[in-house]
Amino acid sequence: MAQYPMNLQLFAGEKTEPATPRRREEARKKGQVAKSAEVGTAVMILAAFLLLHILGPYVVGHMRDTVQYFLQNMASWEGDSAGLQALFLVALVQVAWIVVPILLSLLVIGVLSQVIQVGLMTSTEALQPKFSRINPIEGFKRIFSKRAIAEFLKSIIKVALVGYLVYGQVRKNLDWLPQLSLWELKQSISVMEYSIYNLGVQVGLFLLVIAAADYWYQRREFEDSIKMSKEEIKEEYKQMEGDPLIRSQIRQRQRQMASQRMMQAIPTADVIVTNPTHYAIAIKYTPGEMGAPKVIAKGMGLVAQRIKEEGKKHRIAAVENPELARALFKTTEIGQEIPAELYPAVAEVLAFVYSLRRKIV
Repeated sequence: MAQYPMNLQLFAGEKTEPATPRRREEARKKGQVAKSAEVGTAVMILAAFLLLHILGPYVVGHMRDTVQYFLQNMASWEGDSAGLQALFLVALVQVAWIVVPILLSLLVIGVLSQVIQVGLMTSTEALQPKFSRINPIEGFKRIFSKRAIAEFLKSIIKVALVGYLVYGQVRKNLDWLPQLSLWELKQSISVMEYSIYNLGVQVGLFLLVIAAADYWYQRREFEDSIKMSKEEIKEEYKQMEGDPLIRSQIRQRQRQMASQRMMQAIPTADVIVTNPTHYAIAIKYTPGEMGAPKVIAKGMGLVAQRIKEEGKKHRIAAVENPELARALFKTTEIGQEIPAELYPAVAEVLAFVYSLRRKIV
């Protein structure tokens, strides 16, 4: 069977990994988020018909009062422009009392429909001029892109189905439409309002279903568009955490500085407990300032030898106690007080050291 060599590096740049939080944050700053314009349209249409149905009595009553006022004052109008201007201004204010509450409600609902999808965000990236927007080749590619074809098909389906809903509602009402002229005005308005309201709610709910499907599609497309390759994730990790070589150098430098501080603290020690060859632990105790003796330096191997040499240089007493040295090394970090279970042993060592000092003095 013939075997063909395959270069796996060809697949290294393939974007197969989910986007990292940093990539998502960068995309959000550029205004790239998963959202559907259909959600806003569907919610606005549904809300508009619901508001008109709820506020119907208020709107009709206000319009009736406005017409009555206008007709009553037109009878006394003397034909001057000032009187006509005053009538027009009053009519304009009355119409505003009808329209403004509905428009403000729709504005709030429209904003909320977008906030629910993407949250609160501001981005000026989309406002910046880009050559690709006026490049005819790029524009031609966008026209025949997968997204453009999907939007076109979605629009055709939406128009066809909405048209079918409207046609069905009108056909169902053909029985009573010719009789409108025989009914009272109030009854005719009520029947027409109810029919239009039903049609609006049906269209709104249908568009809401389409919007939910479109949002799912837009979210999937967005996730695909921000996917990353393994190489990009590694590069991002390097940028966030720094180069591994630099990090190791920083850690080495930190260890060196910690070691220097530890050696500088040894002259203040009261005693150095040794293994005698493997461990060395420097202990300090200042009555009245410390609750218990503290380990100010510790080490094993070569570090232990350096601690003992530094202790000799500054004439710090060294006591051989293998068990205590091992216990202190394992249980106590530099700068920590010794654990309570080691109090007796350490107290015995310190008492021994203090007695030696008194004899010397």
